[in-house]
Amino acid sequence: MQKINLVLIVLLLPWSILSQDSDHSYNLEEAVGYALEHNYSAINASRDLVDAQKQKWETIATGLPQISGTVNYQNQLKQQVVQLPGEIAGGDPGTFVEVVFGQPQQMIATGTLRQQIFDGSYIVGVQATKAFLDFSKNNKEKTDLEVRKAVVEAYGNVLLAQESVSILEKNKETLDKNLFETEKVFENGLGDEESVDQLKITLSSIENQLKNALRLEKITLQMLNLMMGLSIDSPTVLTEDLDMLTKKQIAPSLLDTNFVMENNIDYKLVYNLNEQRELELKLAKSRALPTLNAFINYGGQSFGDDFSFLRSGQQWFGFSTFGVDLNVPIFSSLGRSASTQRAKIAFEKAKTQLTETQEQIRLQLESAKSDYILAIEEYGTSKENLALAERIEGKNQIKYTEGLATSFELRQAQTQLYATQQEYLQSMVNVINRKTALEIVLNQ
Repeated sequence: MQKINLVLIVLLLPWSILSQDSDHSYNLEEAVGYALEHNYSAINASRDLVDAQKQKWETIATGLPQISGTVNYQNQLKQQVVQLPGEIAGGDPGTFVEVVFGQPQQMIATGTLRQQIFDGSYIVGVQATKAFLDFSKNNKEKTDLEVRKAVVEAYGNVLLAQESVSILEKNKETLDKNLFETEKVFENGLGDEESVDQLKITLSSIENQLKNALRLEKITLQMLNLMMGLSIDSPTVLTEDLDMLTKKQIAPSLLDTNFVMENNIDYKLVYNLNEQRELELKLAKSRALPTLNAFINYGGQSFGDDFSFLRSGQQWFGFSTFGVDLNVPIFSSLGRSASTQRAKIAFEKAKTQLTETQEQIRLQLESAKSDYILAIEEYGTSKENLALAERIEGKNQIKYTEGLATSFELRQAQTQLYATQQEYLQSMVNVINRKTALEIVLNQ
Protein backbone atom coordinates (compact mmCIF):
# COMPACT_ATOMS: atom_id res chain seq x y z
CA MET A 1 0.00 0.00 0.00
CA GLN A 2 2.86 2.37 0.84
CA LYS A 3 4.49 1.55 -2.50
CA ILE A 4 1.26 2.44 -4.34
CA ASN A 5 1.02 5.78 -2.51
CA LEU A 6 4.64 6.54 -3.28
CA VAL A 7 4.09 5.79 -6.98
CA LEU A 8 1.02 8.06 -7.05
CA ILE A 9 2.99 10.88 -5.42
CA VAL A 10 5.79 10.51 -7.93
CA LEU A 11 3.33 10.51 -10.84
CA LEU A 12 1.25 13.44 -9.60
CA LEU A 13 4.11 15.65 -8.43
CA PRO A 14 5.11 16.89 -11.93
CA TRP A 15 1.48 17.73 -12.71
CA SER A 16 1.20 19.55 -9.40
CA ILE A 17 4.33 21.57 -10.20
CA LEU A 18 3.04 22.39 -13.70
CA SER A 19 -0.28 23.45 -12.23
CA GLN A 20 1.45 25.73 -9.75
CA ASP A 21 3.59 27.26 -12.51
CA SER A 22 0.56 27.86 -14.73
CA ASP A 23 -1.13 29.74 -11.90
CA HIS A 24 1.64 32.34 -12.11
CA SER A 25 1.97 32.49 -15.90
CA TYR A 26 0.39 35.37 -17.80
CA ASN A 27 0.32 36.79 -21.27
CA LEU A 28 -0.32 40.52 -21.50
CA GLU A 29 -4.12 40.37 -21.65
CA GLU A 30 -4.25 37.84 -18.83
CA ALA A 31 -2.05 40.12 -16.71
CA VAL A 32 -4.34 43.07 -17.46
CA GLY A 33 -7.45 41.02 -16.69
CA TYR A 34 -6.02 39.86 -13.38
CA ALA A 35 -5.00 43.40 -12.45
CA LEU A 36 -8.48 44.79 -13.15
CA GLU A 37 -9.79 42.50 -10.41
CA HIS A 38 -6.93 42.57 -7.93
CA ASN A 39 -5.10 45.88 -8.36
CA TYR A 40 -5.43 47.92 -5.16
CA SER A 41 -6.68 51.06 -6.91
CA ALA A 42 -9.17 49.04 -8.97
CA ILE A 43 -10.53 47.37 -5.83
CA ASN A 44 -11.07 50.72 -4.09
CA ALA A 45 -12.65 52.20 -7.23
CA SER A 46 -15.17 49.32 -7.15
CA ARG A 47 -15.86 50.08 -3.51
CA ASP A 48 -16.39 53.75 -4.37
CA LEU A 49 -18.97 52.69 -6.95
CA VAL A 50 -20.86 50.60 -4.39
CA ASP A 51 -20.63 53.50 -1.94
CA ALA A 52 -22.16 55.84 -4.55
CA GLN A 53 -25.04 53.40 -5.05
CA LYS A 54 -25.69 53.33 -1.30
CA GLN A 55 -25.47 57.11 -1.15
CA LYS A 56 -28.08 57.38 -3.90
CA TRP A 57 -30.55 55.32 -1.91
CA GLU A 58 -29.66 57.18 1.28
CA THR A 59 -30.71 60.44 -0.40
CA ILE A 60 -33.88 58.97 -1.91
CA ALA A 61 -34.89 57.53 1.47
CA THR A 62 -34.97 60.98 3.09
CA GLY A 63 -38.09 61.78 1.04
CA LEU A 64 -39.87 58.55 1.92
CA PRO A 65 -41.94 57.93 5.08
CA GLN A 66 -39.88 58.05 8.26
CA ILE A 67 -41.05 56.31 11.43
CA SER A 68 -39.45 56.98 14.77
CA GLY A 69 -40.25 55.91 18.31
CA THR A 70 -39.43 57.51 21.65
CA VAL A 71 -39.78 56.38 25.24
CA ASN A 72 -39.49 58.94 28.03
CA TYR A 73 -39.32 57.96 31.71
CA GLN A 74 -39.33 60.46 34.58
CA ASN A 75 -38.98 59.93 38.31
CA GLN A 76 -39.64 63.08 40.32
CA LEU A 77 -37.42 62.47 43.31
CA LYS A 78 -38.99 65.50 45.02
CA GLN A 79 -42.34 66.51 43.62
CA GLN A 80 -43.23 70.11 43.05
CA VAL A 81 -45.65 71.66 45.57
CA VAL A 82 -48.44 73.99 44.39
CA GLN A 83 -50.31 76.40 46.70
CA LEU A 84 -54.06 76.67 46.18
CA PRO A 85 -56.53 79.05 47.89
CA GLY A 86 -57.67 77.67 51.29
CA GLU A 87 -61.37 78.14 50.41
CA ILE A 88 -61.11 75.15 48.04
CA ALA A 89 -60.44 72.86 51.00
CA GLY A 90 -62.90 74.66 53.32
CA GLY A 91 -60.28 76.91 54.90
CA ASP A 92 -60.39 80.59 55.74
CA PRO A 93 -60.06 83.17 53.03
CA GLY A 94 -56.48 84.39 52.57
CA THR A 95 -55.01 81.03 53.51
CA PHE A 96 -53.40 78.52 51.18
CA VAL A 97 -53.33 74.76 50.91
CA GLU A 98 -50.17 73.00 49.76
CA VAL A 99 -51.01 70.38 47.11
CA VAL A 100 -48.86 67.89 45.11
CA PHE A 101 -50.34 66.99 41.75
CA GLY A 102 -49.87 63.64 40.08
CA GLN A 103 -47.76 60.65 40.92
CA PRO A 104 -43.94 60.82 41.14
CA GLN A 105 -43.19 58.47 38.27
CA GLN A 106 -44.43 58.60 34.68
CA MET A 107 -43.60 57.05 31.32
CA ILE A 108 -44.53 58.25 27.82
CA ALA A 109 -44.14 56.09 24.69
CA THR A 110 -44.68 57.72 21.29
CA GLY A 111 -44.49 56.56 17.65
CA THR A 112 -44.29 59.26 14.93
CA LEU A 113 -44.74 58.98 11.17
CA ARG A 114 -43.25 61.85 9.11
CA GLN A 115 -43.65 62.42 5.40
CA GLN A 116 -42.03 65.03 3.22
CA ILE A 117 -44.66 66.47 0.88
CA PHE A 118 -42.65 69.06 -1.05
CA ASP A 119 -39.03 70.18 -0.87
CA GLY A 120 -37.25 71.53 -3.96
CA SER A 121 -33.83 70.70 -2.57
CA TYR A 122 -34.87 67.05 -2.22
CA ILE A 123 -35.74 66.81 -5.92
CA VAL A 124 -32.39 68.31 -6.87
CA GLY A 125 -30.64 66.06 -4.36
CA VAL A 126 -32.07 62.93 -6.00
CA GLN A 127 -30.90 64.18 -9.40
CA ALA A 128 -27.46 64.90 -7.91
CA THR A 129 -27.12 61.34 -6.61
CA LYS A 130 -27.68 60.02 -10.13
CA ALA A 131 -25.01 62.40 -11.45
CA PHE A 132 -22.64 61.31 -8.67
CA LEU A 133 -23.30 57.65 -9.50
CA ASP A 134 -22.45 58.35 -13.15
CA PHE A 135 -19.28 60.08 -11.99
CA SER A 136 -18.33 57.05 -9.85
CA LYS A 137 -18.87 54.72 -12.82
CA ASN A 138 -16.72 56.92 -15.03
CA ASN A 139 -14.09 57.19 -12.30
CA LYS A 140 -14.02 53.38 -12.12
CA GLU A 141 -13.56 53.27 -15.89
CA LYS A 142 -10.76 55.86 -15.64
CA THR A 143 -9.05 53.80 -12.95
CA ASP A 144 -9.33 50.64 -15.05
CA LEU A 145 -7.74 52.41 -18.02
CA GLU A 146 -4.90 53.69 -15.82
CA VAL A 147 -4.39 50.21 -14.39
CA ARG A 148 -4.31 48.76 -17.90
CA LYS A 149 -1.74 51.33 -18.99
CA ALA A 150 0.41 50.71 -15.91
CA VAL A 151 0.33 46.94 -16.38
CA VAL A 152 1.19 47.19 -20.08
CA GLU A 153 4.16 49.45 -19.31
CA ALA A 154 5.31 47.22 -16.44
CA TYR A 155 4.91 44.07 -18.56
CA GLY A 156 6.94 45.67 -21.35
CA ASN A 157 9.63 46.80 -18.92
CA VAL A 158 10.03 43.26 -17.59
CA LEU A 159 10.41 41.91 -21.13
CA LEU A 160 12.86 44.71 -21.91
CA ALA A 161 14.97 43.84 -18.86
CA GLN A 162 14.89 40.12 -19.71
CA GLU A 163 15.92 40.75 -23.32
CA SER A 164 18.67 43.12 -22.13
CA VAL A 165 20.05 40.43 -19.84
CA SER A 166 20.00 37.87 -22.66
CA ILE A 167 21.76 40.19 -25.12
CA LEU A 168 24.33 41.38 -22.59
CA GLU A 169 25.14 37.79 -21.64
CA LYS A 170 25.78 36.99 -25.31
CA ASN A 171 27.89 40.12 -25.70
CA LYS A 172 29.90 39.20 -22.62
CA GLU A 173 30.42 35.69 -23.94
CA THR A 174 31.77 37.08 -27.23
CA LEU A 175 34.03 39.56 -25.43
CA ASP A 176 35.37 36.85 -23.10
CA LYS A 177 36.31 34.83 -26.15
CA ASN A 178 37.94 37.82 -27.87
CA LEU A 179 39.89 38.75 -24.77
CA PHE A 180 41.09 35.19 -24.24
CA GLU A 181 42.33 34.90 -27.82
CA THR A 182 43.94 38.34 -27.77
CA GLU A 183 45.75 37.61 -24.51
CA LYS A 184 47.11 34.36 -25.99
CA VAL A 185 48.32 36.22 -29.06
CA PHE A 186 49.95 38.88 -26.87
CA GLU A 187 51.59 36.23 -24.69
CA ASN A 188 53.11 34.70 -27.84
CA GLY A 189 54.52 38.08 -28.81
CA LEU A 190 52.33 38.50 -31.89
CA GLY A 191 50.05 41.28 -30.57
CA ASP A 192 50.17 44.49 -28.60
CA GLU A 193 49.11 45.23 -25.03
CA GLU A 194 46.75 48.02 -26.17
CA SER A 195 44.48 45.50 -27.84
CA VAL A 196 44.16 43.61 -24.57
CA ASP A 197 43.44 46.80 -22.65
CA GLN A 198 40.80 47.94 -25.15
CA LEU A 199 38.94 44.65 -24.81
CA LYS A 200 39.20 44.78 -21.00
CA ILE A 201 37.62 48.25 -21.00
CA THR A 202 34.75 47.06 -23.20
CA LEU A 203 34.28 43.89 -21.14
CA SER A 204 34.25 45.83 -17.88
CA SER A 205 31.53 48.14 -19.22
CA ILE A 206 29.41 45.20 -20.41
CA GLU A 207 29.78 43.41 -17.07
CA ASN A 208 28.51 46.49 -15.21
CA GLN A 209 25.58 46.81 -17.62
CA LEU A 210 24.77 43.13 -17.13
CA LYS A 211 24.76 43.47 -13.34
CA ASN A 212 22.47 46.48 -13.60
CA ALA A 213 20.18 44.65 -16.05
CA LEU A 214 19.87 41.72 -13.64
CA ARG A 215 18.87 44.11 -10.84
CA LEU A 216 16.37 45.84 -13.13
CA GLU A 217 14.90 42.48 -14.14
CA LYS A 218 14.05 41.79 -10.50
CA ILE A 219 12.77 45.31 -9.81
CA THR A 220 10.59 45.49 -12.95
CA LEU A 221 9.05 42.11 -12.12
CA GLN A 222 8.26 43.35 -8.61
CA MET A 223 6.68 46.45 -10.12
CA LEU A 224 4.51 44.30 -12.38
CA ASN A 225 3.43 42.18 -9.41
CA LEU A 226 2.50 45.35 -7.52
CA MET A 227 0.44 46.65 -10.46
CA MET A 228 -1.35 43.30 -10.71
CA GLY A 229 -2.18 43.22 -7.00
CA LEU A 230 0.20 40.34 -6.26
CA SER A 231 2.88 40.04 -3.62
CA ILE A 232 6.01 41.68 -5.03
CA ASP A 233 7.89 38.40 -4.47
CA SER A 234 5.35 36.34 -6.44
CA PRO A 235 7.09 34.02 -8.99
CA THR A 236 5.27 35.56 -11.98
CA VAL A 237 6.16 34.12 -15.38
CA LEU A 238 5.58 36.08 -18.62
CA THR A 239 4.50 33.86 -21.51
CA GLU A 240 5.15 36.41 -24.27
CA ASP A 241 8.50 37.66 -25.52
CA LEU A 242 9.17 41.24 -26.54
CA ASP A 243 9.40 40.59 -30.28
CA MET A 244 6.17 38.56 -30.41
CA LEU A 245 4.27 41.13 -28.34
CA THR A 246 5.54 44.03 -30.45
CA LYS A 247 4.36 42.42 -33.68
CA LYS A 248 0.91 41.91 -32.14
CA GLN A 249 0.78 45.60 -31.19
CA ILE A 250 1.45 46.84 -34.72
CA ALA A 251 -2.09 47.57 -35.95
CA PRO A 252 -2.20 50.46 -38.45
CA SER A 253 -5.98 49.98 -38.77
CA LEU A 254 -6.27 51.48 -35.27
CA LEU A 255 -5.38 54.85 -36.80
CA ASP A 256 -8.58 54.74 -38.87
CA THR A 257 -10.85 54.08 -35.88
CA ASN A 258 -13.82 56.44 -35.79
CA PHE A 259 -13.33 58.76 -32.83
CA VAL A 260 -16.39 59.51 -30.70
CA MET A 261 -15.75 62.35 -28.26
CA GLU A 262 -18.49 61.16 -25.89
CA ASN A 263 -16.63 57.85 -25.39
CA ASN A 264 -13.45 59.50 -24.14
CA ILE A 265 -13.14 59.06 -20.39
CA ASP A 266 -11.70 62.53 -19.73
CA TYR A 267 -14.65 64.07 -21.60
CA LYS A 268 -17.08 61.97 -19.54
CA LEU A 269 -15.58 63.15 -16.27
CA VAL A 270 -15.65 66.83 -17.23
CA TYR A 271 -19.21 66.40 -18.51
CA ASN A 272 -20.08 64.96 -15.08
CA LEU A 273 -18.61 68.10 -13.54
CA ASN A 274 -20.93 70.20 -15.72
CA GLU A 275 -23.92 68.18 -14.54
CA GLN A 276 -22.93 68.70 -10.92
CA ARG A 277 -22.49 72.45 -11.37
CA GLU A 278 -25.88 72.70 -13.10
CA LEU A 279 -27.52 70.83 -10.23
CA GLU A 280 -25.80 73.10 -7.72
CA LEU A 281 -27.39 76.05 -9.54
CA LYS A 282 -30.81 74.36 -9.33
CA LEU A 283 -30.23 73.69 -5.65
CA ALA A 284 -29.41 77.34 -4.99
CA LYS A 285 -32.63 78.38 -6.75
CA SER A 286 -34.70 75.77 -4.89
CA ARG A 287 -33.85 77.35 -1.54
CA ALA A 288 -36.33 80.14 -2.40
CA LEU A 289 -39.20 77.61 -2.59
CA PRO A 290 -41.40 76.68 0.37
CA THR A 291 -41.17 73.29 2.05
CA LEU A 292 -44.14 71.25 3.23
CA ASN A 293 -44.03 68.30 5.64
CA ALA A 294 -46.69 66.34 7.51
CA PHE A 295 -46.60 64.11 10.57
CA ILE A 296 -48.89 61.99 12.68
CA ASN A 297 -48.09 60.35 15.98
CA TYR A 298 -49.68 58.06 18.51
CA GLY A 299 -48.56 57.40 22.04
CA GLY A 300 -49.46 56.42 25.55
CA GLN A 301 -48.80 57.89 28.98
CA SER A 302 -48.85 56.14 32.34
CA PHE A 303 -48.32 57.19 35.98
CA GLY A 304 -47.37 55.40 39.17
CA ASP A 305 -45.97 55.73 42.66
CA ASP A 306 -43.30 53.16 41.76
CA PHE A 307 -41.89 51.60 38.59
CA SER A 308 -44.80 49.40 37.58
CA PHE A 309 -45.09 50.35 33.92
CA LEU A 310 -44.12 46.91 32.60
CA ARG A 311 -46.65 45.04 34.65
CA SER A 312 -49.82 43.66 33.11
CA GLY A 313 -52.89 45.65 33.97
CA GLN A 314 -50.99 48.95 34.16
CA GLN A 315 -53.25 51.73 32.94
CA TRP A 316 -52.10 53.72 29.91
CA PHE A 317 -53.73 56.86 28.55
CA GLY A 318 -53.50 57.18 24.77
CA PHE A 319 -53.02 60.36 22.70
CA SER A 320 -52.52 61.16 19.00
CA THR A 321 -51.57 64.26 16.99
CA PHE A 322 -51.64 65.16 13.30
CA GLY A 323 -49.82 68.20 11.98
CA VAL A 324 -48.47 69.97 8.88
CA ASP A 325 -45.36 72.17 8.69
CA LEU A 326 -45.13 74.84 6.01
CA ASN A 327 -41.90 76.84 5.81
CA VAL A 328 -41.89 79.82 3.42
CA PRO A 329 -38.60 81.71 2.84
CA ILE A 330 -39.41 85.43 2.76
CA PHE A 331 -36.29 87.55 3.10
CA SER A 332 -32.63 86.54 3.44
CA SER A 333 -30.94 89.94 3.00
CA LEU A 334 -30.02 88.92 -0.57
CA GLY A 335 -28.03 85.93 0.77
CA ARG A 336 -29.89 83.44 -1.44
CA SER A 337 -29.42 85.69 -4.46
CA ALA A 338 -25.65 85.83 -3.90
CA SER A 339 -25.53 82.06 -3.48
CA THR A 340 -27.45 81.60 -6.74
CA GLN A 341 -25.13 83.95 -8.61
CA ARG A 342 -22.08 82.10 -7.35
CA ALA A 343 -23.55 78.78 -8.48
CA LYS A 344 -24.26 80.31 -11.89
CA ILE A 345 -20.65 81.49 -12.20
CA ALA A 346 -19.37 78.01 -11.29
CA PHE A 347 -21.65 76.49 -13.95
CA GLU A 348 -20.35 78.89 -16.62
CA LYS A 349 -16.77 78.04 -15.65
CA ALA A 350 -17.56 74.33 -15.97
CA LYS A 351 -18.97 74.86 -19.47
CA THR A 352 -15.80 76.69 -20.48
CA GLN A 353 -13.72 73.86 -19.03
CA LEU A 354 -15.74 71.35 -21.06
CA THR A 355 -14.99 73.25 -24.28
CA GLU A 356 -11.31 73.41 -23.38
CA THR A 357 -11.24 69.68 -22.61
CA GLN A 358 -12.75 68.84 -25.98
CA GLU A 359 -9.98 70.74 -27.76
CA GLN A 360 -7.33 69.17 -25.55
CA ILE A 361 -8.65 65.69 -26.31
CA ARG A 362 -8.58 66.37 -30.06
CA LEU A 363 -4.98 67.50 -29.73
CA GLN A 364 -4.20 64.50 -27.54
CA LEU A 365 -5.66 62.20 -30.20
CA GLU A 366 -3.53 63.67 -32.98
CA SER A 367 -0.45 63.52 -30.76
CA ALA A 368 -1.16 59.88 -29.81
CA LYS A 369 -1.58 58.93 -33.48
CA SER A 370 1.65 60.70 -34.41
CA ASP A 371 3.55 59.04 -31.56
CA TYR A 372 2.21 55.61 -32.55
CA ILE A 373 3.19 56.10 -36.20
CA LEU A 374 6.63 57.31 -35.14
CA ALA A 375 7.08 54.32 -32.81
CA ILE A 376 6.28 51.89 -35.64
CA GLU A 377 8.63 53.71 -38.00
CA GLU A 378 11.44 53.80 -35.43
CA TYR A 379 10.92 50.10 -34.75
CA GLY A 380 11.39 49.32 -38.44
CA THR A 381 14.42 51.60 -38.67
CA SER A 382 16.07 50.27 -35.52
CA LYS A 383 15.54 46.71 -36.74
CA GLU A 384 17.35 47.54 -39.99
CA ASN A 385 20.07 49.41 -38.09
CA LEU A 386 20.57 46.41 -35.80
CA ALA A 387 21.12 44.14 -38.79
CA LEU A 388 23.65 46.65 -40.19
CA ALA A 389 25.42 47.03 -36.85
CA GLU A 390 25.66 43.24 -36.47
CA ARG A 391 27.10 42.98 -39.98
CA ILE A 392 29.63 45.75 -39.29
CA GLU A 393 30.66 44.20 -35.99
CA GLY A 394 30.96 40.76 -37.60
CA LYS A 395 33.20 42.11 -40.36
CA ASN A 396 35.38 43.87 -37.80
CA GLN A 397 35.65 40.66 -35.83
CA ILE A 398 37.01 38.90 -38.93
CA LYS A 399 39.33 41.79 -39.78
CA TYR A 400 40.61 41.93 -36.21
CA THR A 401 41.26 38.19 -36.17
CA GLU A 402 43.17 38.49 -39.47
CA GLY A 403 45.09 41.54 -38.25
CA LEU A 404 43.41 43.94 -40.70
CA ALA A 405 41.63 46.01 -38.03
CA THR A 406 42.84 47.51 -34.77
CA SER A 407 41.33 46.86 -31.36
CA PHE A 408 40.10 50.47 -31.35
CA GLU A 409 38.15 49.88 -34.58
CA LEU A 410 36.71 46.67 -33.15
CA ARG A 411 35.68 48.47 -29.97
CA GLN A 412 33.95 51.19 -31.99
CA ALA A 413 32.01 48.56 -33.92
CA GLN A 414 31.07 46.74 -30.72
CA THR A 415 30.00 49.95 -28.93
CA GLN A 416 27.86 50.86 -31.93
CA LEU A 417 26.28 47.41 -31.88
CA TYR A 418 25.51 47.57 -28.16
CA ALA A 419 23.88 51.00 -28.51
CA THR A 420 21.85 49.80 -31.49
CA GLN A 421 20.70 46.74 -29.55
CA GLN A 422 19.33 48.92 -26.75
CA GLU A 423 17.67 51.26 -29.26
CA TYR A 424 16.00 48.25 -30.88
CA LEU A 425 14.70 46.94 -27.56
CA GLN A 426 13.44 50.37 -26.55
CA SER A 427 11.71 50.82 -29.92
CA MET A 428 9.70 47.66 -29.30
CA VAL A 429 8.61 48.85 -25.86
CA ASN A 430 7.66 52.21 -27.39
CA VAL A 431 5.36 50.50 -29.93
CA ILE A 432 3.57 48.67 -27.10
CA ASN A 433 3.21 51.77 -24.91
CA ARG A 434 2.20 54.15 -27.73
CA LYS A 435 -0.51 51.77 -28.89
CA THR A 436 -1.91 51.59 -25.37
CA ALA A 437 -1.88 55.40 -25.10
CA LEU A 438 -3.84 55.69 -28.37
CA GLU A 439 -6.33 53.04 -27.25
CA ILE A 440 -6.97 54.98 -24.04
CA VAL A 441 -7.77 58.17 -25.98
CA LEU A 442 -10.10 56.17 -28.25
CA ASN A 443 -11.42 54.24 -25.23
CA GLN A 444 -10.91 50.96 -27.05
